Amino acid sequence: MEATPARNGQGGPEHEFAAGFACFAGRPNVGKSTLMNALVGTKVAITSSRPQTTRRVIRGIVRRPDAELTIIDTPGLHRPRTLLGERLDSLVRSTLSEVDVIGFCVPASERIGPGDKYLTAELSGQTHSGTPVVAIVTKADEASREQVAAQLAAVAGLAAWADIVPVSAVTGFQLDVLAGVLISHLPPGRPLYPDGELTDEPEQLMVAELIREAILEGVRDELPHSIAVVVEEMAQRPGRDLVDVHAIMYVERDSQKAIVIGAKGARLREVGSLARRQIEALLGSRVYLDLRIKVAKDWQRDPRQLRRLGFYD
Repeated sequence: MEATPARNGQGGPEHEFAAGFACFAGRPNVGKSTLMNALVGTKVAITSSRPQTTRRVIRGIVRRPDAELTIIDTPGLHRPRTLLGERLDSLVRSTLSEVDVIGFCVPASERIGPGDKYLTAELSGQTHSGTPVVAIVTKADEASREQVAAQLAAVAGLAAWADIVPVSAVTGFQLDVLAGVLISHLPPGRPLYPDGELTDEPEQLMVAELIREAILEGVRDELPHSIAVVVEEMAQRPGRDLVDVHAIMYVERDSQKAIVIGAKGARLREVGSLARRQIEALLGSRVYLDLRIKVAKDWQRDPRQLRRLGFYD
């Protein structure tokens, strides 16, 4: 069941420092963001049980004495139904073509489905162009040993992968092995980021994502894809250990606005409290959080509004 890292020639001799990029790909909600956070050792990407939580390319940096591995988390590839979905899929495909190794994520406890086969066909083009693809069987803690073994066999039957590794981001099972396998496919090179840096994601974007994560907790099925968050202003209050954060939450309809606010504002207060705690942990400072909510009708399908919310062509 366990995989052993083996250099493929790209990484060079053992004493050389390796540096490069790995991209996690997979259908929505297969554990890509959770896995990246576990490998980096801290939270750099928001997570949720809702599919398509990730909407941006997020980089997390894993350091070892002999290597710097930059992991790129991407939105889940899917058949898009909106302009936003089309742009997210385009973002994923452009990222796949620019990395040194791809990690294809499939959950241990779910049967191989049409989405996985569709992605296997997509990724075969990358292998033909020379980019190695490592199959990663995620969420091993949610399956029995027999289920994990069966899933490994099923995944092996999909394509000729560079490696296959079962992991659990929750228990830490084989995380070091996976990092070693990914690093074995990196080219030699110098570190690309300053020592101690764990992500290049701007703080303001990370704060917006933490607010969106708080909104996603416990909302109805129709809401997740319709919510966007923009931090309008974020600044240290003069002479105080306090950061003022002013953010706007966008939904597509008045009915969704009412859901986010909740009865007598109860839901909005819960969102603010949860988000504030997460932001304070990120910034290491007390936070005053001002949340507003606005309706941007059908923003997922409107090119002008997509640009305003940061989703470019």
